[in-house]
Amino acid sequence: MSYRYALNMSAVRVPPSIEEVTDLLRGVIDPELGSDVVDLGMAYCAEVSDRGEVIISVKLTIGGCPLRAQIKKDIETRVATHPGVSHVKIEWGEMNAEERSATMAKARWNAKENAADTAISATTRILAIASGKGGVGKSSVTVNLAAAIAAKGFVVGVLDADIWGFSVPRMLGLDARLEAEHDPISERPKIQPNTRVVGKGLLKVVSTGFLVENESTALMWRGLMLTKAVEQFLNDVAWGEMDYLLIDMPPGTGDVQMGLARMLPRTDMIIVTTPSVNAQKVAIRAADMARRSYLRIAGVIENMSAFVCEHGTSYSLFGTGGGQNLADEIGVPLLGQVPIEAAVAEGGDSGEPVSLVGVGLAADSFRAIANLIVTETVPPVQMAGCSARTFTEAEVTLRKRTI
Repeated sequence: MSYRYALNMSAVRVPPSIEEVTDLLRGVIDPELGSDVVDLGMAYCAEVSDRGEVIISVKLTIGGCPLRAQIKKDIETRVATHPGVSHVKIEWGEMNAEERSATMAKARWNAKENAADTAISATTRILAIASGKGGVGKSSVTVNLAAAIAAKGFVVGVLDADIWGFSVPRMLGLDARLEAEHDPISERPKIQPNTRVVGKGLLKVVSTGFLVENESTALMWRGLMLTKAVEQFLNDVAWGEMDYLLIDMPPGTGDVQMGLARMLPRTDMIIVTTPSVNAQKVAIRAADMARRSYLRIAGVIENMSAFVCEHGTSYSLFGTGGGQNLADEIGVPLLGQVPIEAAVAEGGDSGEPVSLVGVGLAADSFRAIANLIVTETVPPVQMAGCSARTFTEAEVTLRKRTI
């Protein structure tokens, strides 16, 4: 199967180097062992042809490992983010006893030495909701998708990384201050996220909006402080086990975006745009940032696609085709189009996302996109209980004590 990703389809394809492919593979995490497949010695780039055909050699701890399909999909989609890749081929193998022992030793060492990199578990799917500019409804999309996914019974974290322009607390109807509690495992204080039960699911939310006196308070922080704040949210929050973490990114391609790409290389990005050509051309910069940071783009969402009056007539207030054009240009799917409806803004103001309580085209669109995400685009990690995982309870305890 061929996977294509290009910011300029008319440009001459330049095949990636083996080093570039290796960097992309570092974004593929074995969900049971908690480390990337390069570091674990499971995968390496065997060959890159002049035509952009990439051959990846993968050795599994056991040949029949039930996580094979997930690892295959993650490798293919990660490597295909390079614009010079035309085809990804995986050559499968099985580790011998010596190789398997070395992999487990490396996993145990990583668990002991590197567990505190972030508090986000290896089994959490991370979605960065990004845009090239402000005003396209990115926060609204983040909140409504998070609520719709949680309503399906998942545990969903929401990280409001738009440090200056925080709006997630009001949109989710949460206003309690963040508190720190002593964590017996790490033996140091951990920030407790604010929570909201959604049907059989749960939202865990962190935002600088929970730190200020009120939502009219301006945060006058420079770029380095913004990155440090996000880093603290990733390291010092008691997130616990989550199925998904949705990150409401600030607009643009600055310090926060680069910091998150460095700290969470397995992140999948969803780009939000409006139908206008101007928004599309700015949003493509976010796609370029993802490519340069070796992040996979999961798809595009077109927000404010049209206004449909009570008589059923559709009015394209901000133009047409921007979302599809952007998706086509960068070679990813258009996940959905969300029309303009007053109910979306009203839900954001009242703290009741339209995807939870609303009826109409916008609510249906958010729910359909959420369903597409969890069933096809970025499905949750299903722990397979693979017999190759040889961590003992004592080793797991050791890992917890090093966090």
